[in-house]
Amino acid sequence: MTTMATEAGEAPRARVLAGRSPRELLARATVYLVLAAAVVTVAFPVYYAIVGAFMSPSELSSYPPALVPHSVTGRNLTGAVDTIPLARQYANSAITATAITVAQLFTSILAAYAFVFLPVKARAAVFGVFLATLMVPWEAIIIPNYLTLSGWGFGNTYFGLVLPFLASGFGTFMLRQSFRQLPAELRDAARIDGAGHWRFLWRIVVPLNKPALAALSIYVFLSAWNQYFWPLIITRTANMQTLQIGLTSLRDSEMADPGLILAGVVLSLLPTLALVVFGQRYIVRGLTAGAVR
Repeated sequence: MTTMATEAGEAPRARVLAGRSPRELLARATVYLVLAAAVVTVAFPVYYAIVGAFMSPSELSSYPPALVPHSVTGRNLTGAVDTIPLARQYANSAITATAITVAQLFTSILAAYAFVFLPVKARAAVFGVFLATLMVPWEAIIIPNYLTLSGWGFGNTYFGLVLPFLASGFGTFMLRQSFRQLPAELRDAARIDGAGHWRFLWRIVVPLNKPALAALSIYVFLSAWNQYFWPLIITRTANMQTLQIGLTSLRDSEMADPGLILAGVVLSLLPTLALVVFGQRYIVRGLTAGAVR
């Protein structure tokens, strides 16, 4: 029965391929080859970092390079943990990224709601100012931010790590586009039922925009998790540094044992890979939610 169904499915596919000209088949094959090359280019560094974290020093320094570990070892992982305060820096990255994500979600929700549902004067002009902030490179304001927060005594603290990132013009823009998909009749019905702005926001608007909120959460968390320059200048001690800064401390061991570097990279990749794998469909749905209006 299964064989008959398979043959029945292969037959139309064969007819479709038979109906294509050699030029079309060549173009399709070229596209597949380019896509396959792109996949290998992107995936191979991740693969080698993972397998290299479990290789011995002799395998990592062998020529030609070993692509598969012949004997799996956890020495690199334990060595990375012993070389730097990895647990503390892991916790610092998690605390910082979570705080920034929650704060940006909250401020973006309120700002986007105001731009869509509240009678704001000169709404288009104010929203244009929000969008203009996206054009200011972060490197242009990092020194004023550092001098301000250091003057306030927030250097080498969690406040100093998260304060410049509590609001985002991109988050406001993204949620505004998603909120605009809601029909105006929904707000009128909620008003007739006695719902104020606060209740309408948290009972109706937020639940109906979960894909956009999930996509924004993942984007903000990954951006905060991978921050390097700002944590590098605002922190001074190893116990306040984030994981990305801590990985640079392994450079002294890189020449003698590159496995430590690969082990640290793998540990830092775990949250990123988990979010991308399990949140991929939310990222796509959220980023396309406001694309048609």
